[in-house]
Amino acid sequence: MRSESRSKPVIMLLVDSLMDEPLKEAVKSGQAPAFKFFLENGRYEPEVVSPFPTMSVNVDSTLLTGINCDGHKVPGLVWYNKQERRIINYGSHVRELLKLGIKRSAKDVFYNLNQTHLSKQVKTVHEELAEKGIDTCSINALMHRGARDGYLHVPALFSWITGLNQMLNINAPQLFSYGGFSKLNPRNRSLLKKFGFNDRFSVNELNHLIDSNTVPPLTLVYFPDLDQHVHKNGRFDVKGVAKVDRHVQNILNSFRSREDALRNYIWIILGDNGQAWISKTKTEALIDLRGLLDRYQIVKLKKGVAADDQIVLAVNERMAFIYTLDKRKLSLEQLAAILEKDARIDVIAWKNDANAIEVISGDREGKLTFKPGGAAADEYGQTWTLEGDPDVLDLTLQNDSITFGRFPDALARLHSSFFSHEGDYLIVSAKPGYEFIGEGSPTHVGGASHGALHKQDSLIPMIITGTDSLPKYNRLVDVKEWIIRLVETENAADIGGKG
Repeated sequence: MRSESRSKPVIMLLVDSLMDEPLKEAVKSGQAPAFKFFLENGRYEPEVVSPFPTMSVNVDSTLLTGINCDGHKVPGLVWYNKQERRIINYGSHVRELLKLGIKRSAKDVFYNLNQTHLSKQVKTVHEELAEKGIDTCSINALMHRGARDGYLHVPALFSWITGLNQMLNINAPQLFSYGGFSKLNPRNRSLLKKFGFNDRFSVNELNHLIDSNTVPPLTLVYFPDLDQHVHKNGRFDVKGVAKVDRHVQNILNSFRSREDALRNYIWIILGDNGQAWISKTKTEALIDLRGLLDRYQIVKLKKGVAADDQIVLAVNERMAFIYTLDKRKLSLEQLAAILEKDARIDVIAWKNDANAIEVISGDREGKLTFKPGGAAADEYGQTWTLEGDPDVLDLTLQNDSITFGRFPDALARLHSSFFSHEGDYLIVSAKPGYEFIGEGSPTHVGGASHGALHKQDSLIPMIITGTDSLPKYNRLVDVKEWIIRLVETENAADIGGKG
């Protein structure tokens, strides 16, 4: 158990798909005593804005780097790499991974995502703190690049199936845990479920650090299980939150008292993205992009890009990238005109030749064109030039002041997505109740899904104990800078001593 000291390590619990309403209901109904304890002893921010697309790999990349996808270059869970002429998929569904090739997909997930695709031009919180002589830890986090030479120990069976080497050299934080591929606690046996990528494994690893008094100044712990519960049971899945709470209780029980946990550590508990409800009627819920665009030749996953192909679909649940392979023969405007006829599509956007973003909707009349810089300022201090109808993105424009409605921080989030990777593409985002499908896409009829620009996908809660400080704005993109400030403040004496 950790002894009293001046500095308090920061422990961040990142709970996939944690949302405000089911969290509050779980607490109110007595099913979440651990969350209740933290809420009663900390500060609660119910509406923190997640990056777009609201998919975990992009969200977590922004959390770690403090920049949107135009800077960190991880566009989404599924995207098209123009240079390599292939679809990148980090794990939407096993059907799609098998069609794309399990060996290539496994390398994308377990190596390329962190070591190649995440831009080397930006530093993660682990890398930045390492430069200051401050140790960090990552437990089960999807995004985890650090400054230390590390390894993934690929289980023999998994290596045989995927073709991955049994030892993968990676850059990792000083303390690094990643399911059965790298663990801190030699006695952690929670590997049967998803090779250790589960909440129980995460908790066992953190408790090992707490019990051995080796918690570093920053520890980021990822809880993956709630995501699938919400996908299946819907966005108000209180039982799923209660299951997570039992794991958090397990963490608190590793202390002599709960007050010790508060006294000795700064705790930050937050979601990564929300989820929107999906209709129970299959034909209504699923927006089949292959059907809407069936007059064109669409790339087949197994075959890859062929000479006569015209379109690539990269479906990220409730959003999608739609690429034209030759915009001289098939323009983005042509594709947008077809999709605009479907009222289930909330946002249809593309980048024009002047690098401005044009936006229309299947649900609303009008068109909005915007670009950074200009007379209008939003609630985050970002300035914009707007032309056309602000209602398309549910913006209120009054005296050059922009207020967001259904789409939080819509301009910056949407703009960043058009500079996250090369290519000529539309971005489409569905209304709540609906999700996109392509070839082999996962579906969540009657449940919940995410990826879109809408506030149901985009707003997540955050609980903070042990400090009065806050991020500059309630956005995940602002959390990294705040965390570094927190950790540096808590470790000022240690840093000075190392100088």
